[in-house]
Amino acid sequence: NSKLRHVEKDVLIPQIMRERAKELCSDEVRAFTKCCQETGLLMVVKCRQENTALKDCLVGYYSDPLFYEECKTEYLKQREEYRATGIKKKRQKVTSNV
Repeated sequence: NSKLRHVEKDVLIPQIMRERAKELCSDEVRAFTKCCQETGLLMVVKCRQENTALKDCLVGYYSDPLFYEECKTEYLKQREEYRATGIKKKRQKVTSNV
């Protein structure tokens, strides 16, 4: 059953889109973060170029219908696994502190 509820369409799938877009725009995220850390309070003025590059990258993914369909498919797969097992899959990467 691939019928989506309102919360799935408007909240859960966009959440996956945001997470994946941040991963795919990691160079822009890193550049903006570095600029903000180096400039402190002046980041609004000094980091405009990095901010614009980051926004352009993210919005490019958010407005791509194929990217939406990929994220929707990923969500439906996660939902199916959850319904079958009762175990929710975490998206965070687990790091070992061994």
